[in-house]
Amino acid sequence: MGTYQQRNNNKTLDDGRKSIVTNIQNKKQVYIIHGYTASPSDHWFPWLQDKLQEDGVSVEILEMPNSQSPKLNEWIEHLLLNIKVLHKDTYFIGHSLGCVSILRYLQQVITPEPLGGVVFVSGFTDPVPSLPSLDEFTNSHFDYQHIMDSLKARTAIASKDDTIVPFALSKKLTEDVSRDRFITLVFHMLQPV
Repeated sequence: MGTYQQRNNNKTLDDGRKSIVTNIQNKKQVYIIHGYTASPSDHWFPWLQDKLQEDGVSVEILEMPNSQSPKLNEWIEHLLLNIKVLHKDTYFIGHSLGCVSILRYLQQVITPEPLGGVVFVSGFTDPVPSLPSLDEFTNSHFDYQHIMDSLKARTAIASKDDTIVPFALSKKLTEDVSRDRFITLVFHMLQPV
């Protein structure tokens, strides 16, 4: 794999969004964003990182702050500070709260071209009845058109047996954003592979 160069020019636009310009050559970049109470070493995240790296993909599993008691502003600030590569081959994979966090992040950035895409696993954009402490992530409007324009591909994975995020909420996320592909699996996808 050849070397690559990175150049970031960040500026805040009039509407408060960040404009991020990044030039990377010959390298796909994946960011995995875990969910509530999770960490980078949990579930299937390390397995997926290993598999993608075997294929020459650069993968970062971001450790989100205070995952036991997450705060929207802290999570978005963390994403803004730690996502450094944005281009046509940048992809996001979010699990549960990580999905809605990716959406909030994408509302904050303007890219010169659409990013590669996103995979939402057990995602949601409406309040989860059993988790009212997460409502601040879903209580304000999403700019779905801006989000869809920011991504070339959108896939959602959900389970009818999910006991944490109701299937209907993941299905609604698909209707709102991930119209490209919807895959149904089992449970909340917490098991390691």
